[in-house]
Amino acid sequence: QVQLVESGGGLVQAGGSLRLSCAASGSIFSINAMGWYRQAPGKQRALVATITKRGTTNYADSVKDRFTVSRDNAKNTVYLQMNSLKPEDTAVYYCNADIETTWNSPGRTYWGQGTQVTVSS
Repeated sequence: QVQLVESGGGLVQAGGSLRLSCAASGSIFSINAMGWYRQAPGKQRALVATITKRGTTNYADSVKDRFTVSRDNAKNTVYLQMNSLKPEDTAVYYCNADIETTWNSPGRTYWGQGTQVTVSS
């Protein structure tokens, strides 16, 4: 079985910073892309940032130049450094990963349980 466990959420004032972590564990052969999504109240889950196994990144326009996604392949962990936070960044943040559990199995998307980020004005 595969699990993704997030940590690092919390309450911060506008302009502050937070760092989210997401560690994958279990029966893992290889991890392809990893990423972060967020869901604000009353809104659909939306892409925040993704990173490929080789380190190519992609960001939502709303977080470019403020958020940085990175990963440690040795630790099966993806990070999201969030700077200059705004009240509109308030949401539940979810990590996901495309994971192959055996050498001949296709990748499958797994999700973490989510971590709350609240930015006060």
